[in-house]
Amino acid sequence: MTDKTTNILTAEPAALGLIGLAVATLVLASTDLGLSSGTAKSLMIPWVLCFGATSQIIAGIMDFKRNNIFGATVFSTYAMTMYAIALTLFITIFTGVEFDITHYAFGLIAILAFSFIATAASLMTNKVLFAILIAVDLAVISLILHYLYGASALPAGIFLLITSVLSFYAAAAVLLDTMAGKTVLPLGSAMWKP
Repeated sequence: MTDKTTNILTAEPAALGLIGLAVATLVLASTDLGLSSGTAKSLMIPWVLCFGATSQIIAGIMDFKRNNIFGATVFSTYAMTMYAIALTLFITIFTGVEFDITHYAFGLIAILAFSFIATAASLMTNKVLFAILIAVDLAVISLILHYLYGASALPAGIFLLITSVLSFYAAAAVLLDTMAGKTVLPLGSAMWKP
């Protein structure tokens, strides 16, 4: 008996994942930049869950189907990070559970380790994804310093805003370039071709 597999085409999910990242990081940046009230952090939860987490997990799952190990791993890992951020917000806002915020900082350290690996891998994709991952790295470093040592959250807000802007651009490029069948917005070539 022969194994017959059907080749089902799956649409490029990067635009969806990048939009999710762009929206979630913009919402998170707004508090760190002082553009929105830190007292109403509960309103960040739906944006982090729906856009940052759910859209990226969908994109990650689709990229696994497309055999894109970079997109699958990066989108899925950052989606799980966004789920953890939303749950951390929920616990710290709505429960009486005593917590030590340094646990969150150590989670961010683990994410930073992954993010460095993803940044190195992004050198083989394009310049815009590399720039996004550098901004993510710097935002996470800033957040670690904020939670462990009480450093200002402003640098984290700036790097999250940069992440958002670059992610909106990348999402637009993927969507427009795919729809047009040619380069409308350039992403830049890979910087490393091993």
